[in-house]
Amino acid sequence: MRRAMTDKPPSTTDVLIVGAGIAGASLAAALAPHRRVVMIETEDRPGVHATGRSAAFWHESYGGVGVQPLSAASFATLARPPADFSDRPFLAPRAALTIGRREEKAAVDAFTAEFAAKGVDVVRLTAADVAARVPGIHPDWTEAAYEGACSDIDVAALHVAYLRAAKRAGAGLVTRAPLIAASRRGGLWHARTGQGDMTAALIVNAAGAWADDVAAACGVAPVAIQPYRRTVLQVRLGVPVSAALPLVVHVGGQFYFKGESEGRVWLSPHDETPSDPCDAAPEEIDVALAIERLQSVVDWPVAAVERKWAGLRSFAPDRLPVFGADPREPAFVWCAGQGGFGIQTAPAISGLLAAQLGGPQPTDAIGAVDPEPYSPVRFA
Repeated sequence: MRRAMTDKPPSTTDVLIVGAGIAGASLAAALAPHRRVVMIETEDRPGVHATGRSAAFWHESYGGVGVQPLSAASFATLARPPADFSDRPFLAPRAALTIGRREEKAAVDAFTAEFAAKGVDVVRLTAADVAARVPGIHPDWTEAAYEGACSDIDVAALHVAYLRAAKRAGAGLVTRAPLIAASRRGGLWHARTGQGDMTAALIVNAAGAWADDVAAACGVAPVAIQPYRRTVLQVRLGVPVSAALPLVVHVGGQFYFKGESEGRVWLSPHDETPSDPCDAAPEEIDVALAIERLQSVVDWPVAAVERKWAGLRSFAPDRLPVFGADPREPAFVWCAGQGGFGIQTAPAISGLLAAQLGGPQPTDAIGAVDPEPYSPVRFA
């Protein structure tokens, strides 16, 4: 008999997933048809932190060449999901420009060559092309690489689809249930949570910014997952910029912005401020920095800041995601360090990790990805 999502944990399960954001929910959906799965979530509802605050897009070059295989393999699920998973795609076309000033020509050339060699559909643009695609751009911004496949991701719809798929397959979800401590005895984890005690054969650490804290609660050595604060704001402009404006990213990592609605853009100073795990909030200095950097690129007056928020992006020391069994405690499984690319790589990471935990081996593009570079073994 399958167990539905519940407010109280069962006494035992095969796999206990700590965290019900996009990492935990996607893994639960992939694994629950094959093993008993329960997710526990600290907050009142899943997806409150990084998942719920993501201005996500599918951008194949985002995260670097080490992340690109996971992003590429995830595209089909996001663009053409199975009918029993979603009745519509999760992607909306956007396109992306990676731009630089004249003196950054070599950096844009290197970016283009590096990703073209990986099979990414990226092409070099002329200064006239840049000016045509970003009306009002200052004349010193002459260098750009164009990725036409870049798309916005409907994060909320994707997260809900994973939660629903997990529920249909019998996974449990328990909210207001932080993992307090866990120890391994008699071949099982004995976990104490905010909603009661339970046992499990495996614990999966999908706790985002709290990943190292969860490891410590289980007596497992951390892998130095570091959270960083990222600020995003929505601004209303004094000029009629199109909602279809491409995602515009600085080749040197100083900003990104994209159209939101007519005359409005989403904007970030691309900040990465080290932070303790917390309920992140934007700092006024970062809001001001975002606007200053925008106005160094385009001549659009900012009429108002309409929204501002911040979230935590968590990275391993080498900035690659970490998923797989811990080398010292194989019954403790990592699914962490997804940085800002956790949404666009969720289909691949969940499919590959589920295969390691008793699910089937993916047979599509996801199955062709080598999971070894992302294993926690590299930190042993």
